[in-house]
Amino acid sequence: MPIQRSALASVFSIALVTLFIDAATAQEWTRFRGPNGTGLSDAKTIPVKFSESDYNWKVKLPGVGHSQPVFWGGKIFITSALKKGAERLVLCLDEKDGKTLWIKRLTNKTHGKHRLNSYASATPAVDKDSIYVSFANSDKYVLYAYGHKGEPKWEYDLGEFTSRHGQALSPMLFEDLVIIGKEQGRDSPESASSFIVAVDKKTGRERWKAPRNTKTVSYSTPCIFETKDGEPRLLCNSQAHGISCLDPRTGKMIWWNECFDKRSVSSAVFVNGLAFGSCGSGGGGNYLVGVRPGGKGDVSKTHEAFRIRNSAPYVPTPVAEGHLLFTFSDRGGIASCIDTKAGKALWQKRVNRELSFSGSPVNVNRRIYCVSDQGKVVVIAASAEYNLLAENDLGEPSRCTPAISNGRMYLRTFNEGADYTHLISVGGGKVAKK
Repeated sequence: MPIQRSALASVFSIALVTLFIDAATAQEWTRFRGPNGTGLSDAKTIPVKFSESDYNWKVKLPGVGHSQPVFWGGKIFITSALKKGAERLVLCLDEKDGKTLWIKRLTNKTHGKHRLNSYASATPAVDKDSIYVSFANSDKYVLYAYGHKGEPKWEYDLGEFTSRHGQALSPMLFEDLVIIGKEQGRDSPESASSFIVAVDKKTGRERWKAPRNTKTVSYSTPCIFETKDGEPRLLCNSQAHGISCLDPRTGKMIWWNECFDKRSVSSAVFVNGLAFGSCGSGGGGNYLVGVRPGGKGDVSKTHEAFRIRNSAPYVPTPVAEGHLLFTFSDRGGIASCIDTKAGKALWQKRVNRELSFSGSPVNVNRRIYCVSDQGKVVVIAASAEYNLLAENDLGEPSRCTPAISNGRMYLRTFNEGADYTHLISVGGGKVAKK
């Protein structure tokens, strides 16, 4: 997702990630950046090089949005917005052919946002019972739950949302909870305080609410990691608290590292036993920090492992392959590989000077895919040596992170000034049975 595109998360091992994924489903992508926000997939049917003739299908969707699609039982769920945000959409498509099965239309209002953001940048979350979506304007920020046939289940009102950049923070699921953040600008009124909240998946009733300090808006979607004692922890990024750790069952903040001096847009990742996050601004000064988990309270002076400034990402969330962390800079077309054991970059290469990146990279079968704002799908080897494998042209701009389900990759594009987007399916996987 774009500047206020939500952006995401990585993992310390695929085996641990599976602890947090419903074993009853074969779906890979049920939230922003897939399983636990890692951006990891072991699909072996995604081509490295492709063109329009290789697409399974390409369909036009009403409205504009930079959110990722999510998947369950052969269905695609995605959000969009029409009429400059005055109407928000939740769509359900058939994964087999992209045919629209249903659309829910929600009256909203237009408002100011960053030019790279959209009114539908927050990626939904989905499980076997419901789809969970969020939309916001300056007066109202609402988390909605719908059944898989589009039937409304509940709404949770988070209050006002204040940010000149708009909203883009995606919900995530943990056990029987939907967790979503509201960390907004320092100009937020008292009635629109910042917090992270968890609600019951079935009823929408509030289970806990953790207050957050307000400095600048955060668009970082949390992820889960596990302590050495086997306890799940919620990893969150923001300028106010830096990289912080909460108990996902109670909302209690356990430790925090105030390592950021700018807003955090990229999402939380946990790689090689370290928590990672980045901060930045449109004017630069971006940097990435690795923090050792543990301790209690403020661990700012004791637990920072390393930080990297050169070509660090502001918006795109890094993705891992083992102990290697791959990043794409927002501007200048630069990709980097960081050795998280040594705490240094192994390589930083300019893929293409003309490219900028808003969407985040994903790791598919040890190949890193990242879509540029210009609609070029860059593919590099997930290795300690730089190897550019392909640069595939979608023919239209894109600010969306790729999604993978059932051996197929899904790519979302848009056209400047047009009130529609395209969703593309490519890859040789078979669609799950309904």
